[in-house]
Amino acid sequence: MMLRRRVGRPGLIGAMARTAVITGTATAVSGGVQRRQERRAAEQEAAAQAASGQAPRQPVSPTERMSLLRELGQMKADGLLTEAEFAAEKARILAS
Repeated sequence: MMLRRRVGRPGLIGAMARTAVITGTATAVSGGVQRRQERRAAEQEAAAQAASGQAPRQPVSPTERMSLLRELGQMKADGLLTEAEFAAEKARILAS
């Protein structure tokens, strides 16, 4: 018995292979775009900070962040900071 080759659309395995290739390519492109956008945003932030004379912001661990917030709260309680200064510093700490 001779098997006939199907003409036209690919078979099930061919369709699955094509879908896998398309999905893999889309994932790779999407990841590359995301990494490039993150890198550009970091470069722009560093350039903005350099232009304003600020030192680049270093990542802060959650433990350090809590410690800084406690110190900030104590400074406000001692009357060393106004409400506006406290809010600005709190926002800066939470953004880091």
